[in-house]
Amino acid sequence: MFESVREDLRTTLEEIRAAGLHKPERVIGTPQNAAVAVTAGGAPGEVLNFCANNYLGLADHPEVVAAARDALDRWGYGMASVRFICGTQEVHKELEARLSSFLGQEDTILYSSCFDANGGVFETLLGAEDAVISDALNHASIIDGIRLSKARRFRYANRDMAELEARLKEATEGGARRKLIVTDGVFSMDGYVAPLAEICDLAERYDAMVMVDDSHAVGFVGPGGRGTPELHGVMDRVDIITGTLGKALGGASGGYVAARAEIVELLRQRSRPYLFSNSLAPVIAAASLKVLDLLESAGDLRERLAANTALFRTKMTEAGFEILPGDHAIAPVMIGDAAEAAKMAELLLERGVYVIGFSYPVVPMGAARIRVQLSAAHSTADVERAVAAFTDARAALAAAQA
Repeated sequence: MFESVREDLRTTLEEIRAAGLHKPERVIGTPQNAAVAVTAGGAPGEVLNFCANNYLGLADHPEVVAAARDALDRWGYGMASVRFICGTQEVHKELEARLSSFLGQEDTILYSSCFDANGGVFETLLGAEDAVISDALNHASIIDGIRLSKARRFRYANRDMAELEARLKEATEGGARRKLIVTDGVFSMDGYVAPLAEICDLAERYDAMVMVDDSHAVGFVGPGGRGTPELHGVMDRVDIITGTLGKALGGASGGYVAARAEIVELLRQRSRPYLFSNSLAPVIAAASLKVLDLLESAGDLRERLAANTALFRTKMTEAGFEILPGDHAIAPVMIGDAAEAAKMAELLLERGVYVIGFSYPVVPMGAARIRVQLSAAHSTADVERAVAAFTDARAALAAAQA
């Protein structure tokens, strides 16, 4: 029996490779930084890293590493338990309080990942008599979380406020008890920023709650790095913020829900990913507290990231590449064809620039791209070298196709 299953799986894998959709895993032998050493899965040697979510360059910051090392001695390696049994330490409560204060919310609950956080919200808060209205480009974790709930599901086109209002009207006329609008703060494949002020206006008009997954914003978007609600001046109008500790906030793992106190308390009682998953490792909680300390004086890092982003976007546009508009550190270089995007990424790796090609089903069919992610750890020379590598790789690809 299994031999026939194995053959079917091999066929599927070959189809994935033939379509240019195979995702190789390259192995690096150094800490995460602006430059990393590739040891397997690609051209060996040191390469510039333009595909990490290490927006502020804190993943190997010496103070963060030192805080993690000290935490091992004080708090141990892991909790070997879930939170409500014997898995809650002082460091977990301290981090939850700090995140609440930083994000302007009443309370916060920690999860093993933001994927788990998004997976635990909808089923807990919404029943069959409720409605969730979701942006079409929301992260897969939001989509999966919504599927776990019994709420009626509505979807609106990306950042389309007219369609959002139409869906709100439909939910209201259908007698929905609770209505929850959910959106990414920044859409990870495009770098687009959600229009939160307009979303909050509509939420208030139709008596709906607002939830924002701000994973690609917290730490570096907004004047104080508090994310898209701060950027749009709506910190007091957003009901639920989910996010990750695995991107700008140190890059390890872990997620959270910061929200109204009653929402967080209900999640502690009924959210399945929280109740049935081991506690966040104390070493990550302690290191995340150090990251929050560093964010208080990280204005220079945010400025450097913004400068690197502007330089890359400008230089690439001048070189004739199509980049989706915006000013976020996610700068998608549009290629179109999936196989061409994958080949372009290989050619760039050979030229010392580590990037990843994204294609269907991660992005729409025919909209393959190379998602470049800038970091405060990059130098001006790094950015200029990346642009030169793109130009050279494009020429090599055209010559090979001629």
